[in-house]
Amino acid sequence: MSATVMDGKALAAKVKSEVRCKVESLSKKPGLAVILVGDDPASRVYVNGKKRDCAECGIYSEEYALPAEISQEELLDLIDVLNGREDIDGILVQLPLPKHLDERQVLLAIRPDKDVDCFHPFNVGQLMIGEDGFLPCTPAGVMRMLDEYSIDPAGKHCVIVGRSNIVGKPQAMLMLRKNATVTVCHTKTADLKAECLRADILVAAAGRAGLITGDMLKEGAMVVDVAINRNEQGRLCGDVVYEAAVERASFITPVPGGVGPMTRAMLMENTLYAAKLHGKW
Repeated sequence: MSATVMDGKALAAKVKSEVRCKVESLSKKPGLAVILVGDDPASRVYVNGKKRDCAECGIYSEEYALPAEISQEELLDLIDVLNGREDIDGILVQLPLPKHLDERQVLLAIRPDKDVDCFHPFNVGQLMIGEDGFLPCTPAGVMRMLDEYSIDPAGKHCVIVGRSNIVGKPQAMLMLRKNATVTVCHTKTADLKAECLRADILVAAAGRAGLITGDMLKEGAMVVDVAINRNEQGRLCGDVVYEAAVERASFITPVPGGVGPMTRAMLMENTLYAAKLHGKW
């Protein structure tokens, strides 16, 4: 068996095209403000990518590149101004923040109806109880990929490796919404291999290169590798040993080119949804 490779780049382009078509029909364009504190190279790459996505989708964007030494008060003041602007529908603070800033307080300061990353406790609560609202970008991108490839989680056993607030936990909630049976694994899981071998759908989101080897996968499993790591040679890779997994899985996402592009595409969808909340369509 050789797995079908799930093309995140192609699907992301499709999603962004759909967003652009809707944006072109609006008299008031959606607006996204992106705040970058400091000069972390990886964060700069991500922010530049989001700016390109906005341009591609016809979404108005503003970037605030702030010095690393900015005070908590100054950052909160900026967010307060953006909260009050009608032309800004979404506010995104690029993480991580410098250590002297209180990340939780910063994220709480963003109005829930502008929280396009879905980090605010209100939106997390809406996700938990199954109400409509923003969806975290990476887990939502995973679900969109499964749908695109006609993979129905209902009745399947989904094993998620990783329990972060950004991916693991919300991914579990979205899988439950689709009637999967969900197991969440983490650093205290006693026998990770045994748990992974039970998975019809495996979502790897631990952030450890080579963690999931070929002998940890059930024949025919669907493998979604969310992680982005660098191996010993400095090459980008996920948590899954791809060369081995592609021979056992029925479907698999590559790294790069899998979930990553979908994360950014879902941010565009969330910004469009925020514009809807604000009466722009």
